[in-house]
Amino acid sequence: MQNVATILILLVVVTALAVIARRVAIPYPTLMVLAGLAIGFIPGLARVELSPDIVFLIFLPPLLYAAAWNTTWHEFRKQLRPISFLAIGLVLATTVAVAAAAHYVVGIPWAPAFVLGAIVSPPDAVAATAIAQRLFLPRDLVSLLEGESLVNDATGLVAYRFGVLAVMTGVFSLPHASLQFVIAATLGIGLGLLVGWTVIQIHRRLKDPLIETVITILTPYVAYLPAEGIHSLNIGVEASGVLAVVAAGLFVGRQSPRLFSPNLRLQAHAVWDLLIFLLNGVVFILLGLQLPHVSGKLLLTESPVPLVWYAAVISLAVILSRVIWVFASGWMAENTPILKIVRRKVDWKRVTVVAWCGMRGVVSLAAALAIPMTTSSNLPFPNRDLIIFLVFAVILVTLVFQSLTLPSLVRWLKITTTGSDEELVRWARLEAAYAALARLEVAAYEPETPAEAIVFLKAHYEQRIRRDKWNDNAASVEFAIVPPTQTDSLHRELLNTERYMLIKLRDDGSINDEVLHRIERDLDLQELRLRAAG
Repeated sequence: MQNVATILILLVVVTALAVIARRVAIPYPTLMVLAGLAIGFIPGLARVELSPDIVFLIFLPPLLYAAAWNTTWHEFRKQLRPISFLAIGLVLATTVAVAAAAHYVVGIPWAPAFVLGAIVSPPDAVAATAIAQRLFLPRDLVSLLEGESLVNDATGLVAYRFGVLAVMTGVFSLPHASLQFVIAATLGIGLGLLVGWTVIQIHRRLKDPLIETVITILTPYVAYLPAEGIHSLNIGVEASGVLAVVAAGLFVGRQSPRLFSPNLRLQAHAVWDLLIFLLNGVVFILLGLQLPHVSGKLLLTESPVPLVWYAAVISLAVILSRVIWVFASGWMAENTPILKIVRRKVDWKRVTVVAWCGMRGVVSLAAALAIPMTTSSNLPFPNRDLIIFLVFAVILVTLVFQSLTLPSLVRWLKITTTGSDEELVRWARLEAAYAALARLEVAAYEPETPAEAIVFLKAHYEQRIRRDKWNDNAASVEFAIVPPTQTDSLHRELLNTERYMLIKLRDDGSINDEVLHRIERDLDLQELRLRAAG
């Protein structure tokens, strides 16, 4: 009963903080972490523990799936090289840099130091994306950060598992670990694509929006669980559950405009918006609630002064490793032909923003809390409490300090959105309307088409074109004026023509998925109003 009451209280707090976040210039992940931190220090409050199993099983799959679903595949593929540099190269480089700092400054042995490095190496997917989108950064920059966040968790978690194994057994082989990483990534992507293909076949055969919406919620878990289950079989290979979810999300999201009905799209988007809002809010508040419990036990045996010093050193190592790597990658992209990157002028303002978007989050803390209590020799896991404390310190420093200073950095660099999505939306609407008019001209020569339907719909689309082309708001169409019944079937056909044109524009890279979904939603609402009027 107490747990239920706690969850309800957290949901109330999340809702209140969401209202506040809209009114103040603080990203909601940061605000919710700080709120959780403040709540955690209230005397007499019941302890709220963040279980690693809950994070990895309940929170992580849907959050990753939603991020992958909304990622534009064209932009993801176009930026695959820089995404790989960040999601694989940077994660491994950060692991080494933090391990060195932990070993030489803090005094942690090499094996547990590498565990610490692997835990804090991947930036948080939710925090980086939420903050980048809120600042209205250029779309390609947001796509790069989103693409990095989709893949880097897999790299960090695989490195983490091998680090823990090295501590537990005292054995580590770099060639074996590298091979296992490739196998885990390949199997994870393969399983995710298989799940995605299977889900699409199910959707093709169902016409029930309610059941299909439930299937969209279950899909990330169906992709994640089998992939992670391979690890428990002890057969010598692993599969990345993170990459399985990402692959399934990218695959199904790419096919959804062709596959889903208007009813399903509208219903599923509403359900997912609510689900992601609640999951994000609760997980960041739970993150802030952990500090009193994380630090309390350690302060019984350690002085606060060296702990603060250690936290500062590890946080600095995390931040500097990203800054150095990103700027070095930018220099190589501009000056190193051997990398097969065309010599071009790098926008160093954007490089600076990418270098500063390294916020850590709940996945790092969940991985730290999942560290075993003892090794295979029944000895205590070395420096476990200290590692957990340092992980939380890194999360707090990056999520609060970097996220609060990022808006000022963007303003100082004078980075503005180029190629506004509003202009792209207007252009795509025009292209879709022109495609519908072309189909209408063909329909005019078909004997079964009523003449009044042609006249009404031609006027309708000409009004839309004037509105979008010349911003003529007086030409807006009032859909409350119900057209003749005989126009309904032809109007629905023209709406489908518009959808096909938008998908074509998306597939050839002229527009991104965000633009497609915005216009698609308007078309879906029009179709539902036609059905209701009929």
